[in-house]
Amino acid sequence: MQIFSCPFCGPRPEYEFHFGGDQGNTRPEGFDAVSAERWSDYLSFRNNPKGMAREIWMHMVCGELFAMERDTVTMAAKPGLALGPHEADV
Repeated sequence: MQIFSCPFCGPRPEYEFHFGGDQGNTRPEGFDAVSAERWSDYLSFRNNPKGMAREIWMHMVCGELFAMERDTVTMAAKPGLALGPHEADV
């Protein structure tokens, strides 16, 4: 089992966390103004880097969102970092 570190609760088992997506994948604004192609890109295409990725996670126990850097090859994760206002927008 993998251990992730919540910036609010400390190290906890991975099953207490929910993946929120790539940090920086901002939802398109304007319901009618967004093309079907843009929505498709937002929903379907993700960064898939080999190595370090910056991601948004939620600790389901405390309900807080935070950023975490995780190596997609080794699965090693750095301790989570609390987010400022609007940094969790995904």
